Amino acid sequence: MFKVGCCGFPMSMKKYFEEFEIVEVQKTFYKPISIETAEKWRKIAPNNFEFCIKALQIITHPPSSPTYRKAGLDVKDGGFFKPIKEVFEAWELTKKIADVLKARIILFQTPKSFKESEESVKNIKEFFNSVERNYCFVWEPRGWSDEGIKKVCDELNLIHCVDPFVLKPLYGDINYFRLHGSHKRMYKHKYSQDELLWLKNCCEGLEKETYVLFNNVYMRDDAANFKKLLQSSFNSY
Repeated sequence: MFKVGCCGFPMSMKKYFEEFEIVEVQKTFYKPISIETAEKWRKIAPNNFEFCIKALQIITHPPSSPTYRKAGLDVKDGGFFKPIKEVFEAWELTKKIADVLKARIILFQTPKSFKESEESVKNIKEFFNSVERNYCFVWEPRGWSDEGIKKVCDELNLIHCVDPFVLKPLYGDINYFRLHGSHKRMYKHKYSQDELLWLKNCCEGLEKETYVLFNNVYMRDDAANFKKLLQSSFNSY
């Protein structure tokens, strides 16, 4: 089974709900949305619509990250899964929003500065061994070795999130793909028909449930075009 959508809402929610069945909420990374907002989103979304959420950056990113300034956060310490009050409070906020949205998938994206080290491994293990495991946890690391990623994911049962144009997933009961654009143009990249056909062929060769989330400037068009390609393939059988 394939689920295709966008990282964030590139159009009005009403129109988005008509076109897609899944979204990865980005606002929850920068600042917690209110419970009232989450309740409203869940209420206006179709019953079968799936929300995935991106964990609050206080869990994964240090206060020196420019994303703190962008969000207007005034937090003295946090990030890197540190076993401190700020991180676990951020988890409680993330969890509450996930529960209201009925989100089963929570994405933890770590920056390149979260380097592969004994301390990082210790922190990530302590964090995931301390929190409730009622969710499907997805981890998008940057700069770690294949061996290090696989070892952590295997021990903690984390889904390894990748951009399939760049890497192959190393572990997980499902596939969770985030497409950030090409290496040269990054988020400004618009996927060509040939690239989307390659992606379709890649996905059709997978046996696991597969999530495909576009995270580029043209994500609405690219996600819609990719959905059409998948549907035309299924209709041909």
